[in-house]
Amino acid sequence: MRRFRQLLDSLLRQTRLWQTVFFLSLAAILYLATTSQSYPIPSSANDKINHLIAFAELTIVTRLAWPRLGFYWYVPALLSFGFALEAIQATLPYRDFSLADVLADALGIAIGMLPWPGIRRVGATT
Repeated sequence: MRRFRQLLDSLLRQTRLWQTVFFLSLAAILYLATTSQSYPIPSSANDKINHLIAFAELTIVTRLAWPRLGFYWYVPALLSFGFALEAIQATLPYRDFSLADVLADALGIAIGMLPWPGIRRVGATT
């Protein structure tokens, strides 16, 4: 069990890896939010759940990628990204602007902010 914990701690400290995952996630979310194509990816029938999951993942990955960055920096940035997605969708003929989607994004960010000892420990020792 000790070896597993060491391996996990080592993985959590790989900020370059998490930064790469963050930018890939941003690109994937931007693409999925703006495409007119339907892709066979696992998703919820409720679009708000998809937003919640996407932004919870973005928040967790952000915390891992920049563990010393305070939430007062990335929470507004992630909310701005969610609002920007909706603004872009408002210009697309096959998408609509939805304030409810932005609220689902905010809830996902809040869930991603829930305390997780592994992330706190990485931020404290990096």
